[in-house]
Amino acid sequence: MRGGKPAVVVFEDAGAIAAAAANIIDARITEKLSATGRADIAISGGRIAGPLFDDLTKRRADWTGVHLWIADERCVPYDDPDSNVKLVRERLPAPGSVLHAPPPDGDPEKRALAYSFQLKERVLDLVFLGLGEDAHTASLFPDNPAVDDERTIVPVFDSPKPPAERTSLSLGTLTAIPVRLFLVTGEGKREALGKLLGEPTRSAPSSLLPAEGTTVLADHAAAG
Repeated sequence: MRGGKPAVVVFEDAGAIAAAAANIIDARITEKLSATGRADIAISGGRIAGPLFDDLTKRRADWTGVHLWIADERCVPYDDPDSNVKLVRERLPAPGSVLHAPPPDGDPEKRALAYSFQLKERVLDLVFLGLGEDAHTASLFPDNPAVDDERTIVPVFDSPKPPAERTSLSLGTLTAIPVRLFLVTGEGKREALGKLLGEPTRSAPSSLLPAEGTTVLADHAAAG
């Protein structure tokens, strides 16, 4: 990663990671609500997102003042099984919160532009991210032009994982967020985790983020 090594905390399993991440996110929300009356949290999908959302739902009944931002989204309708918006609506109801997401129709350019009008120049307070087996994060894939796009929200074409068209918070937007949590589980992510922690390279977009402000929560299978 840029600037050295991030904090890495190893847990027994995915359930323990979800609980730890929920603690960190809930504490960050409480901190920002107390200080400013508003908390802006970027959320991702992935296998561990559902259990994390369930844990957060149990911890916090009132989400007033919390703004939830979809870190990346597939260019599908909100009711599509691939939609992260669908996952959030089903597993993180967050009563009182405001959910921000790209619109459910249009090409990636139009969706990204519309979403950027919501974000404007706001710096988010925390983001939790997954890690792909190719060391991608959000929808920033190895050597994809979106990695170099300097806009706040970027359109993504030719994703190696279907669907091919997506939108994502940009590398610059993710870099500006002061608290970044990577949730990494499974032996299949061991090589990707090594790339994340290694030298910055476009072939492993997650490695391009700064170590400062980044914490990796990994299970024993991923950490080796």
